[in-house]
Amino acid sequence: MMAAIQATLAGLLIVAGAAFFFIGTIGLLRLPDFYTRVHAVTKCDALGAGLVLLGLAILAGFDGSGIRIIALIALVLLSSPTAGHALARAAWRAGLEPWYRKSGHVGQ
Repeated sequence: MMAAIQATLAGLLIVAGAAFFFIGTIGLLRLPDFYTRVHAVTKCDALGAGLVLLGLAILAGFDGSGIRIIALIALVLLSSPTAGHALARAAWRAGLEPWYRKSGHVGQ
């Protein structure tokens, strides 16, 4: 009984993580400029990887493998937003202008 609940929870987390990866891919393809694409990809990939790895940690159990997977979750959640920030900052310093909608809105 407990193994079935554990497998179901892990499966739901893995499917949710895959959904976030898919949403990030759509953002990469559909958003208009570099900055919005970096934002979408880093946020969705960090959350997607965290959920998939959490599901795998539940399946592995909280022994040696599960603890290593949880350490990977911490690494991904720290490094992905940091890498996205570094990419955006390098693009800004290189002179890449952000996209602005030409609709006459205030601040646009």
